[in-house]
Parts: sequence; C-alpha cells; structure tokens
Amino acid sequence: MNRRLVGVAAAVALVGLLGVAVAAANPALLITGYDTATVEAVDGETGESLATVEARVADGFVKQYVGLSATDDLDAGEGMLFVHGDSAERAYVMRDMAFALDIVFADANGTVTTIHEAEPESRPLTRYEGTGRYVLEVPRGWSERHGVDPGDRLVIDRE
Repeated sequence: MNRRLVGVAAAVALVGLLGVAVAAANPALLITGYDTATVEAVDGETGESLATVEARVADGFVKQYVGLSATDDLDAGEGMLFVHGDSAERAYVMRDMAFALDIVFADANGTVTTIHEAEPESRPLTRYEGTGRYVLEVPRGWSERHGVDPGDRLVIDRE
C-alpha cells in the first residue's frame, strides 16, 4: 500500500478523533441553535394566566444533556423547555451551572407535577426528580413570584 495514502488516512483518523474528543469535552459545540416556545403558566382551577416565558427548546439528547450549563444567566422572562417523548419519572442535575433555577415538571397534558428550587453545586450532584413529559427551567424564585404550584398547567406554543 502506498505510504502516502496510509499517512493521509492516519491524519484523517487523528483529526476525527480530535473532533470527537473536543465534542465530548464540550458538547455545547455540537448545538447550532434552538427552536423557541412561548410557555404560559395558568392557574389549574381558574385558568387565569400566572406568567409567560420565552423558552429555548431542548428536544434532543445533546441539547438536553447540555441544558443551560453553557448559559451565564437567564433574564426574568426566559427559560428552557425540555421536551421528552412521554411522561415518565425523570431526574435533572445542576451540572456546570452558574446560577440557581426552578425546575418545573409537567405531565403530557401540561399539568405541573413537581417544582424544585435548585442551586448550582459541585459534585456529587443532587438529583432533582419528578414526573413529566415537559420540564421547564426558569430563574430561581419564578414559581413563587408568580404563584405557580403543582396542579397548575403549562400551555406550550411552539413557534
């Protein structure tokens, strides 16, 4: 076999492995952009609007793994909406987070099942567990400020 061809193949393989290593060390580099959704929290009994946020949608493995860890902060009207295929028991952690969050779990109908106030932390990571198809992350204290409680609903308008 031609030595030049072997050298080129080795160089291509090395570049590929380097790319995989860089992506594994910083998966945020694989994200090219987010779809967005308007998420409105409404009172579960009266249907009254409690609050609205514009949320980045994390609907794939890499976006869900990275979450908000590549974000320095969120404005009051911003969040991230994690969309899963079904409603199930889930656990979220505050890996590499710079700020505190409310983590709001909602079932397939948008009914809020659990709300956690989560602080950024070092390892070992606390697992914030709940049942949901949707998980909304918003700045810490958002739920309390707007009176959002389990039993209320998230109404999602994907753009």
